[in-house]
Amino acid sequence: MATLHIEHAITDLKTWLSAFNGFAAARHNAGVRSERVLQPVDDPHYIVVDLDFGAVDEATAFLRFLEEQVWAIPENAPALAGAPNTMILEEVSDPLSARR
Repeated sequence: MATLHIEHAITDLKTWLSAFNGFAAARHNAGVRSERVLQPVDDPHYIVVDLDFGAVDEATAFLRFLEEQVWAIPENAPALAGAPNTMILEEVSDPLSARR
């Protein structure tokens, strides 16, 4: 499993959520298995999103889609404030923990 982790500033949560929800079908079609949308308790103008995929290549392809078709077009990302910080993560397994 791979997680696409995204963080960025936003101008307005309601506007951002509306835009995010507008891409639900794109996330589904890209293979997103689960999603978490989080916000710091002390910053209403920041958002964190984790999207889980079955494989790294799916996460990489969806990140490319976001960069080229969503974030690059202001109408598609109306509440985006600044450039998103992203990373694709994989779970670390510890072979020693299996023996405990």
